[in-house]
Amino acid sequence: MTEKANIVVIGTGGTIAGQGKAANNTSAYVCSVLHIDDILGTIPHASALASLRAQQLLQTGSENFSNEHLLEIGKSVSRMLARDDVDGAVIAHGTDTIEETAYFLHLTLKSTKPVVVVGSMRPPSAMSSDAAVNLYDAIAVAAHPSSRGIGTLVVANNEIHSARDVMKGNSFKIEAFRSPYGPLGYVIEGQPRYYRHPSRAHTLATSWSIETLALLPRVDIVYAYGALEPEAVSAVVARTQGLIYAGTGNGNVAAHLIQALRDAVGRGVHVVRASRTGSGIVLRNGAQPDDAYGWLTVEDQIPSKARILLTLALTQTDDLQTLQTVFERY
Repeated sequence: MTEKANIVVIGTGGTIAGQGKAANNTSAYVCSVLHIDDILGTIPHASALASLRAQQLLQTGSENFSNEHLLEIGKSVSRMLARDDVDGAVIAHGTDTIEETAYFLHLTLKSTKPVVVVGSMRPPSAMSSDAAVNLYDAIAVAAHPSSRGIGTLVVANNEIHSARDVMKGNSFKIEAFRSPYGPLGYVIEGQPRYYRHPSRAHTLATSWSIETLALLPRVDIVYAYGALEPEAVSAVVARTQGLIYAGTGNGNVAAHLIQALRDAVGRGVHVVRASRTGSGIVLRNGAQPDDAYGWLTVEDQIPSKARILLTLALTQTDDLQTLQTVFERY
């Protein structure tokens, strides 16, 4: 008989911990009210997958998470993974910023043990809720030896996604999560099946360790739109160390905004061209002469994840070429 894996399930709140007044309240409900023990109580059969222990770390919707929350979650998970009697971790998390927390862990945890971040689009009280099956699948993935060494994962709707790629693409549907290159695999009857692995550096192969991070630099995002004025850009530049410019199309910058972004560089703010489209590559020196302006480009990362990556990169360097290499490596 194979010994079961020891999995820690960490609660942080979110829809997966939510409660509605009626079963038809699939979008209108109070989030972050159920304890992680209560949620696990809805899937007693998960004990067949692993030996489980629960910890309630936070109790709030993930839209409230700050850099300090990311550090708190990361350090707590890291401490758990360092224990000999822990084989992996599952983090029950709100879906709003699940892709940001997961990517942060993907880049900063120094362990090959499986880490799975999971949420739900409907609270446990709703008809056809995805909370129980998503949590069950997440435990199955975390407990399986094939999940070791491939970084932080996000499990939703029977799919296993890499934290690097996954993004939330719908405000209410159960099939809200997607990856531009597809999921890594599926969960079927409590068994993960993998079909590809991440190719970009993560966990042990990154330059950052959650154990040495104490304060994260401020990086903001400006979203491009037709009537965006230079004053709006300048207001953000005045208070930040890095700026992700979520441009239209291929990270395009309106002619009347170019000088504001060039002025930002002159003030020591790192400007990164990204795209608001949600997928695709922003070609360096394509739509804009990035080398001449001292701007960076994201390669293929969405703005919210580009913010996480630049935040981490700025803890170690201000060198423009090194920062650009970071976007191309991770």
